[in-house]
Amino acid sequence: MTAIPQTGGNLFALVPLLLFMAFMVAIGFWVRSRAERGDFVSQYFIGNRKLGGFVLAMTTVATYSSVSSFVGGPGMAWKIGFGWIYMAVVQVTAIFLVLGIFGKRVALLSRKFHAVTVVDIIRERFESNGLAALAAFIIVLFFCGTMTAQFVGGARLFAAATGYSYEMGLLLFGLVVVLYTSIGGFRAVALTDTCCAIMMMIGIVLLLYYVLDAGGGYTAIMGSLHADHPELFDPLSAGHMPVGLYLTQWILVGICTIALPQSVVRGISYKDTRSLHRAMLIGTVVVGFMNIGVNFTGILAHGVLTQPESAYGSVDNIIPLTIAQAIPQELVGLAIIGPLAASISTISGLLIVASSAIVKDVYLHSKLAKGESVSDARLRRLSVVTTAVIGVVVFVIAMTPPSLIWIINMFAFGGLETAFFWTLLLGLYWKRANRAGAILSMAGGTIAYCATQAMHFKVMGLHQITIGITVSLVLFLVGSYLGKPSGKKVMDVFFPEK
Repeated sequence: MTAIPQTGGNLFALVPLLLFMAFMVAIGFWVRSRAERGDFVSQYFIGNRKLGGFVLAMTTVATYSSVSSFVGGPGMAWKIGFGWIYMAVVQVTAIFLVLGIFGKRVALLSRKFHAVTVVDIIRERFESNGLAALAAFIIVLFFCGTMTAQFVGGARLFAAATGYSYEMGLLLFGLVVVLYTSIGGFRAVALTDTCCAIMMMIGIVLLLYYVLDAGGGYTAIMGSLHADHPELFDPLSAGHMPVGLYLTQWILVGICTIALPQSVVRGISYKDTRSLHRAMLIGTVVVGFMNIGVNFTGILAHGVLTQPESAYGSVDNIIPLTIAQAIPQELVGLAIIGPLAASISTISGLLIVASSAIVKDVYLHSKLAKGESVSDARLRRLSVVTTAVIGVVVFVIAMTPPSLIWIINMFAFGGLETAFFWTLLLGLYWKRANRAGAILSMAGGTIAYCATQAMHFKVMGLHQITIGITVSLVLFLVGSYLGKPSGKKVMDVFFPEK
C-alpha cells in the first residue's frame, strides 16, 4: 500500500481536535462524578436504563457508523460511482429495523429478569451457560477486529489531514477513547456518541461544501464525470458492481445488521416507549443523511482528485487526501473531527459491550453461580481495568496496520451477524427455538463463515456471509426440531399466554 505523504504538522488542524478530545474526557469524568448509588453493573453497562429518545438515536447511529463509513465507504464510491450509493442506501433502514424489531422486545424481557447484556437474554432464553460463554467469546473476538479497523482508519486519517504521524494519531485518540469509556461507562459512551454524531453531520456538510468549491461546482464536476468516467453512472459500474455484490452487501450491511450486539443492547437502555419511537425516527433521518451524504461526497471528490486510482495507493486514502487538498488549513481540524468521531464512537461502543461480556457475562455470572458475592467496588475496579486492557490490546495490534479498512470491518460484521442473527431473531420470536438449535447455529455458522473466509471460498461469487448465514439457519432448524424443546419456565417468560 502506498503511504500517504507527510507534509509537516498543521497546528490549525491539531488544536480543534485536541479540544474535542479533551471535551470527551471531561464528559467521562462528569458522568463518573454524578454516578448514582445502587446497582453498579446496570449503571456502568446500560446507564440504568435512562436514555431518552435523542441520545438513544445518536448513540445507536454513532456506534453503527464507523470510520469505514467515512473513509473506506466514500473511497469505494469514488472508485465505483453511484452503484456504491445504491448498494449502501439499504443502511438507512438499519436503525429503524434494529429498534423496531428488537428494541421493545429486549427492553421488556430485560426488565423481567434484570438482564444487562445481550448475552444475559441469550442465557435466559436457551438456559445454557455454555452458549452464553460462546456468545461472549465471539463478541470479544470480532469486536477486537472491528476496533482495530477503527483505530487504523482514524490514525491514517489523522496523519493524512494534519501532517502529524500515524503513531501520534493512534496514541492521541486511542488513549482518549479508552480513558473516557473506562471512567464513565455506558452513559459516558452514550453522551459522547451524541456529540460525535453531531460532529459527523457537521463534518459531512463542511467537506461537501469545500469539495464542490474546489471542483468548480456541482455542474462542472458532473459534466467532467460524464465525459471522463461515464461508468460511474452505471448501476453495475461496467462490471465493478455486479448484482451478486449488491445482494451480499444488502445482507451484510443492511438486513443482518439488526442483530449486531452493540446495536441490540441499546434496546435494553432506553427510558420509555416514547423515547424508543423518537429514536427510531431521528436515527433513521440522521443515518440516511450521513450515509447518502458522505458517499455522494466521495463521488464528487473526483473534482479534487483527478488522477487514476493507482496514484493514490488505496481507496482508503481518497477521503483523507480530499480533506487535505480541498479544505483550508485552518478548517482541517474541524473537518476531520467528524470522521474521527465516527471512529472513537464505534470504539467506545464496542469497548463497553466487550467489557460487559467479560465482566458481567463470564466473571460475575460464574461467581454468583457459586453463591459468592462481589462488591460494587470490586466490580468497578475490574470493569475499568478490563475496558482499559481490551483497548490497549487493540491499540497494540493497530500499531502494525492492516491494509483495507472496510474489508476488516466487513469481516467482523459478517462474523457477528452469522453468530447472532438467527439466535436472536428466532430465539425471541419462535417458540420452537431451543438450546440445541442455538448452539449448533452459533458455533457451526461462525466456523463455516471463518473457514470459507480463510480459504477464499465463495458460492457463485457471493460474499461468505451468504454461506455463514445459510449454514447458521440450517443448523438452527435441525437442532430445534431434533433437540429438546425449551422448558415451561422459559416459555412463561418469553411467550406468556394472553
